[in-house]
Amino acid sequence: MKRELTCIVCPIGCQLSVTLENGVVTEVMGNTCPRGKQYAIDECTNPVRTITTTARTSDGGVIPVKTDRPIPKDLMFECMREVDGVIVPLPAHIGDTVIENLFGTGANIIVTANME
Repeated sequence: MKRELTCIVCPIGCQLSVTLENGVVTEVMGNTCPRGKQYAIDECTNPVRTITTTARTSDGGVIPVKTDRPIPKDLMFECMREVDGVIVPLPAHIGDTVIENLFGTGANIIVTANME
């Protein structure tokens, strides 16, 4: 099976062609650096995403939050449901943990802005 990707590791945006056999990457073409090859392998075998969103605050507003590391792509919607159920107490500061060890991934949901 062939898969076409655009590398997002750097601004070049290499057009990658990935060959998969039984879920294993056997060839990556089009990358101009080793990071592009690794991106293609990871994206085809274990895609991950950093989630950025907002959470409700105790005063009825919202505050920006994100995962402090990428999580498996298939957990994105569960992550959003989990964040939707959280109320962040104020004051809140950059780096404060809102949800710890999200779904056992080791990733935390953290605050990305200060709010008094």
